[in-house]
Amino acid sequence: MPNTLTGKQRRTLRALGHHLQAVVLVGHAGVTDAVLAAVEQALHDHELVKVRISENAEEPRAIIAENLASSTGAELAQLLGRTVLLYRARPEKPKILL
Repeated sequence: MPNTLTGKQRRTLRALGHHLQAVVLVGHAGVTDAVLAAVEQALHDHELVKVRISENAEEPRAIIAENLASSTGAELAQLLGRTVLLYRARPEKPKILL
């Protein structure tokens, strides 16, 4: 899925996500069904979520970030260190307007 966010939209999301705490942790098992379910629920609830990737994750963090984004239909707003910022607008009544 190609990124549809512009640079300005990405900057806005990074600013909004700066104060957020990571709500999901990807462990050594990588992107499991349970991780995907947790990310799906978090995106549904918040639209913008931080995901932390464990140091002992099997795959490279860039691949994990892309897998999370493509599997959940979210946009990858940022990958900084081991932290991934994902965004997916709600279909009805989105809180974050870009």
